[in-house]
Amino acid sequence: MHPSKRALLIAAACGIATAALPFAASAQGAAWPTKPIRLIVGFPGGSTPDIAARAIAEPLSKALGQPVVVDNKPGASGNIAADQVAKASDDHTLGIVINGNLTSSKMLYPKLPYDPGKDFTYLSLIATAPLVLVGQASLPTGAAFFDAARKGGDKWSYGSVGVGSVGHLGMELLKSKVPGLKAEHVPYQGNPQVMTDLIGNQIQMALIPPGVALPQIKAGKVKAVGLTSGRSTLAPDVPALADAGVRDFNLEVWTALVGPANLSKTAQDRITKELAIIMKSPDVRQKLFEQGWQAVGTSPDGMRARVKEEAAIMTKIISTNGIKLQ
Repeated sequence: MHPSKRALLIAAACGIATAALPFAASAQGAAWPTKPIRLIVGFPGGSTPDIAARAIAEPLSKALGQPVVVDNKPGASGNIAADQVAKASDDHTLGIVINGNLTSSKMLYPKLPYDPGKDFTYLSLIATAPLVLVGQASLPTGAAFFDAARKGGDKWSYGSVGVGSVGHLGMELLKSKVPGLKAEHVPYQGNPQVMTDLIGNQIQMALIPPGVALPQIKAGKVKAVGLTSGRSTLAPDVPALADAGVRDFNLEVWTALVGPANLSKTAQDRITKELAIIMKSPDVRQKLFEQGWQAVGTSPDGMRARVKEEAAIMTKIISTNGIKLQ
């Protein structure tokens, strides 16, 4: 073969190989996920975050073509698990977190090992729910409840699942919206214990998730004063607190899906695309609804905006009231 023709053929072959490189790189990037996905939950089985994780695990596994394995790592109000997610580097570790992990933990835990604003890739909210303000069965409801609460002063008390919990911070926020409300905080190990003492008249009120509160409300053992957001299909017979005269007060508990800050763009795009479909699934929505939760789906930017807004509110409540973990 003439040397000049051979040179042309070699050059052409090199050009074809070079042109193919971007396609090969693209195909390789699009292969995510390449192994099972670990979904870390910082709370025990049967908890709300665990329910949210298991509601999306199966459909997400089907959509991605890889198993999604729920891994419960309870402790420190979910912060131990959140830290594991923040420090993951395998591109196949995600986590389910709650409000506090992203909005108040930084203020409550001076030595928090992760930065809620920098160490995560925000993916989507999964489930939300208002809280129900419940009172002793013998107390009035509506505006009359708050009249009684003002008269009770600091002799009244309210329960929550612990210092820094949404039930605690939410009640302190409520006190800032209702002049004269001075009820003292009593921390408990869990909402069942809160309800037991409320029914037994040891405390006067509490902010409780609908799934826990509604059975006792329907049984007549406690009174429903109002929801911390507007009316909700989760508790259609319970009025909003605004109906009792509480203004500019909106509070929900929620769970969300996050990844580490170094989660690849390919993984982020794939997850958010599939989640947008999954969160509209009637089956997923019904599973969450039956447990007292409203299925939601947000963009990463939408989730970040919500976290930023709530973090500012909680930071103010914590600092104004000097709330600290012992």
